[in-house]
Amino acid sequence: MRLSAPIYSLKRQARLLSRKENLPLHEALDRVAAQEGFAGWGLLLAKASATTPAGKLFARLMPGDLVLVGARPGHGKTLMSLELAVEAMRSGNRGVFFTLEYTPADVLDRFRAIGVEPAHFNGVFEFDNSDAICADYIIGRLGSAPRGTLVVIDYLQLLDQKRENPELAVQVPMLRSFARDRGLVLVFISQIDRSYDASKKPFPDTGDVRLPNPLDLTLFDKTCFLNKGEIRFEAAMSSRQ
Repeated sequence: MRLSAPIYSLKRQARLLSRKENLPLHEALDRVAAQEGFAGWGLLLAKASATTPAGKLFARLMPGDLVLVGARPGHGKTLMSLELAVEAMRSGNRGVFFTLEYTPADVLDRFRAIGVEPAHFNGVFEFDNSDAICADYIIGRLGSAPRGTLVVIDYLQLLDQKRENPELAVQVPMLRSFARDRGLVLVFISQIDRSYDASKKPFPDTGDVRLPNPLDLTLFDKTCFLNKGEIRFEAAMSSRQ
């Protein structure tokens, strides 16, 4: 079943209905869902999310997960990561985007490229492009983040670019422990080495991740690699300890 409008538009309809008829928001959401043919808003969200690659991936994430999203430039790794943040926010959680690459205007453009109006997520989305971004900084900024918050880190290979920052092999385990303790999902955007040859295998994998400094990639619970609009998602070899 196709929805009559995007999720954010249906949610706006529910808010307007809530104000107009003095209904609790959850009742207004359920009424809008009924108009779309669903017994409740939760069922509508589950159905809508299950039909998109990001929705399918998000449904498999667990609080505490570290996720690696890798692709060559221009193949959609940033858009996929933002779509995961959108899925989290649509589910009632928060989204945070740490970047050493993009400006606020860049991220607004990318939201709109995936058909999302950023204004609909005011109050639940946070953008941070401080030059100080590293594991210690991220942990400090997320000290009060609620369980279920999805955090995008753009990107893995820049975390230790400054000499005063610890190596990735130190920072990633720190972030892993923090995510486990707080029930957060951390999504790391990753570069892929130029040696990756799409004519020899359809998707890059962990062996193609560009690593200027050593890092145990089994620290990641799940991986998502993209190439020419196609996606491969896998559970990694790491274990919950």
